[in-house]
This record gives sequence, C-alpha cells and structure tokens, in this order.
Amino acid sequence: MLRTVLPLVALVATAPIASPVLAQKAKPAPAAQPAADVAQRNAAANAPLPADQAAMKAHVLFLASDALRGREAGSPEYDIAANYVASQFYAAGLRPAGDQGSYLQKVPLLSYKPADKGGVAIGGEPLVFGEDYIPAGNPATPQLAVDAPVVFVGYGLVAPSIGRDDYSGVDVKGKIVAIVPGTPDGLNGEERAHFGSPATKAAIAMSKGAVGIVTLETPEAAKQRPFAKLAESWNQPRVTWVNRNGIANVPAPSTPTLGMLSQAATTKLFAGASTSWEQVAAALKGPERFEAIPLHKNLSVRMTTTSTPFTSYNVAGLLVGSDPAVGSEVVVLSAHLDHVGVGTAVKGDSIYNGAMDNAVGVASLIEEAKRFQASGQPPRRSVLFLAVTAEEKGLVGSDYFANNPTIAKSALVANVNLDMPIITYKFTDVIAFGADRSTLGPIVRRAAAMAGASFSPDPMPEQGLFVRSDHYRFVQQGIPSVFLWPGEAGAGKAAVEKFFAEHYHQPSDEVVQDPAIDWESGVRFIKVNYQIARDIADAPERPVWNRGDFFGTLYGGIGAVEPVETPKEEAPKGRANLRQSVTK
Repeated sequence: MLRTVLPLVALVATAPIASPVLAQKAKPAPAAQPAADVAQRNAAANAPLPADQAAMKAHVLFLASDALRGREAGSPEYDIAANYVASQFYAAGLRPAGDQGSYLQKVPLLSYKPADKGGVAIGGEPLVFGEDYIPAGNPATPQLAVDAPVVFVGYGLVAPSIGRDDYSGVDVKGKIVAIVPGTPDGLNGEERAHFGSPATKAAIAMSKGAVGIVTLETPEAAKQRPFAKLAESWNQPRVTWVNRNGIANVPAPSTPTLGMLSQAATTKLFAGASTSWEQVAAALKGPERFEAIPLHKNLSVRMTTTSTPFTSYNVAGLLVGSDPAVGSEVVVLSAHLDHVGVGTAVKGDSIYNGAMDNAVGVASLIEEAKRFQASGQPPRRSVLFLAVTAEEKGLVGSDYFANNPTIAKSALVANVNLDMPIITYKFTDVIAFGADRSTLGPIVRRAAAMAGASFSPDPMPEQGLFVRSDHYRFVQQGIPSVFLWPGEAGAGKAAVEKFFAEHYHQPSDEVVQDPAIDWESGVRFIKVNYQIARDIADAPERPVWNRGDFFGTLYGGIGAVEPVETPKEEAPKGRANLRQSVTK
C-alpha cells in the first residue's frame, strides 16, 4: 500500500517510485529458527477456526507464504499467485475477463533509471553531480538534451478552488519551468495530495507549453533529508507501463522531468533575477500572492535513460448481471495482489510476505465472490473482481487496466477498493475514503450499519489517502470510487499505529504476527464489502458524483458536471441518456 506522502526523491521522477527490491538477485532464505519457536508458530498458523474464517485464512496462508517470496510484480512467484487467484475466481463461478478468454490480463511494464549521471549547466557553467543536481530518468525519451530559458513558477499550480494560478502573467512556452515541492496552505488533504503530485505538476507545465520541469530544493526539504542523501538513490529504478505502440506511459510526454537542483545550484540559477532565491524561499512560507519570475540564465540538461521491459498480470473475473436493462453496467471490486518481494533482512528474515498488505484484501475479494455465488441471487448489474499488479510500484497495474480495460470503459460505473485492511482488532466502525464525494456514501453507511458498525470520516485527511490507492486510477477515468477500511474507533487507532510502526513493509507482516490477525473481524469486513457491492449492483440508479465535486468535475464524472440530454438512439443500451462536459 502506498500510504505516506511520496519521499522527496520522487520529485525528480516521471512516475511513482518503484519498490527498492525490483529485479534484484535472490536473497538467502530466513535464518533457521529454534525448533520450539517453529512449532509454536505452526500451531498458531494452523489453529482450527470456523469454516468461514478458515476459508479466508487459507488464501492468506498461501499468498503470504515464504514460497511466494513477497509476490513482487514480474517475479515467477507473483505469476503463481496470479494463477492461484484465477483458479479461485473459477471456483467461485466467475467468467474469465482477462485476455483471450483467460482470467489474466497481460500488463507490459518497464523498469527504468538514469543510465549515467548526465550533465547539467547553468548559463554554460557545469554543475556538480550530487552537490548541485540529481538527474531524472525519462523512459519515453532515452536520449534527452534540453537547453532553454527558465521561469520560476513557485509550486507550479493552477488551483481555481483556492484562487491560485502560479503561471499567471508569464509565458512559459518553449521554456523550462522551475518549481518547488509540495503545496501552499489552503488546500484540503485530498486536493493537496493531487496538486502536490509531481505527475500533476508536470501535466500542468505541459499544458502551458513548457519543454521541461525541474524541482528546486527548499530549506524545509533540506532539513528533512539532505541533498547528498537524496543523491545516494539517484539511480533507483522506477516502473511504468507501455502502450500498444511500445511507448512508455509518462505523465507529460512533451515536458520531461529534468531532475532536481540543490539550494546552492538554485542560488546560481537566480543570480541576476529581480528577486533572489533567499527572498523567494522566505516568501513561500507566507500568504502573499505569488508572482512568477523569469530568470535570466539558460538551463541545459543532458540525460540518458536505460530501461528493462518485463511482464506481470492483472487477474479479472466477471459475475454477469441478471437485469436486461442494467446488466451491462459493471461494478469493479479491486485489490492489489503484489507486494515488495525480497529485501534487506530483518532479524534474519528477508522475505516481505505482505499478509495484511494485501493478501488479506485479495482473500476478501475471493470470499466476496463466493458470497455472491452462495446467495443464489445474481446481482442486477455485473460485478468485476479485479486483482491488480504493481500497486507497490505506484498504482501501475490499476492504471494500466483503467486505461486499457478488458471491458468497455463506458460500462464501468463504480469501484470499491480493498487495500491492506488491518484486522488485528474488533473494529466497530468503517472508513470509506472518498465516500462523501458521490452517492456511494449512503450505500457504505447502510452496509456498515447492517454489519453492526458505524461509519467514520477520514481520520487522517492530511495524508490524502483518497489519491494513494488503486481506486484513484478509476477516479481519474471519472468513475465514482471508494477505498474501504476498518475504522479507528475504540482499539482501532492504536492497532493501526502499531501495524505501521512494526509491520508495514516489513518481513514481520506474516500470517502469524503480533498482535494476531483476528479472522472473525476479517469475515465481518468481507460482509460489509459484500453488502456494499450488492447494494451498488442492485440499486435502481448507477452511482454518480456529487454536483460540483472537485475530483468528479476534474475528470468529467457523471453527476459532478452538467448533464446534457442526448438522442435516445445514441445512448448505450441499458444506460442513462446522459453525456457530460466538464464545466470550467
């Protein structure tokens, strides 16, 4: 799960950071444990449970076993996990919804990184790698050379919701834009996460005609992580997907990310400008209206990117809807299947099993499919069960599916995502990130009540979790979506904090961990999610965004923007006669 704010090094990337264990050599198996400890762990792992709890646990026992070596996307062990999930979808009566009549959708991926340290100069004066600059990588343009004037545009935002346009009054066409990381005050957590994303800033720069974008180190960033420390990971690989023409997917193809400049280099860049870097850095903290600053020196950048293609798979199974009118509409239930593989040993264990993250979510998905089958009542709308790859690489597998769905994109009406439900306690409430942005909100509340749980608002809005899991890739296609989690009421907050402190992305995220996984709570979580999916699938109307919602409007979602009647013969069978246009 991608939970925390992206680290500073991500600001020089053209795609989210990859797992640090990608394509590394096999590490040794965990160190041998005393026989008594092994017996005790086996007893805990194999303790008898009621049938419904045992069924859920059985999936996690397999998916989070040492034999699958952390299920890293692109590994043989991940492929085994994908085929296991496909077999379970088959057993649950789902139809194959992948490629060529199979349950698997092939996802062409690309690992890339800078091939060398490149070269950067300001006004013809060469800069020093690691002291002045850190290069980026661009898989879409392996050999890149840019030489252009620079315009400083602050945070690089165009955010009408807070009346901010950092490009106001300047023309950056044919120029490089220099930005600082983060966002100013005045944005809520979810909007801040969106606008703070390097991909968003690059896309805005491209829309303005810039030929490149470079990030500047701020005094605050330097305190968090020194520039020299960032430089240590300059060639860390990143991952994206490849389109049908063999071209790597990047957020701003014509405006490449050029890397990051230190404060020392930034001071040189501002030399001769109307305002010094020191004045600008101080002003960024204040509430004053920002004004872009044309700088008087060219920035020249040369960089080379090396890349390695590899393949992974999404797993898709379809439960066909029964209603002639709305059966062609599809509710997507998703969970990521991958984890981070094999890495640095901790207490002799180098396998990052990913039991909670996200074998529990995938197990919930499988058991939910079986609940539909056992009900004997097919849903009115179709339901697609989707286990995606490369979430840990930056939501890459879900992004590929959302852009290249195996089902007509126009048929997808909602997404409910399960990512790392923490079930080490008796949860009394549930959270659905993004629920109040659409008509999915009342459905979630009703389903929670039926399971004897209350509904709680986002307990950590500053994290912007709504944009940090796989459901967001569906949001970006205008589809109402939520990310479901057990809540933090009662013992929940302490349990969540303990998991993140001791087990998140650690080898200790195993079937047997401390505190123990509560499989009864796992079954209750499945019940809530099943009821949500059932209500969406059987509802008289498809989900719609709330009128004027930020994300719904941004991505042209139904309900958020003005509906316009279309001639009946143009409307797809079984769907409302509406078309949308984003209001400016």
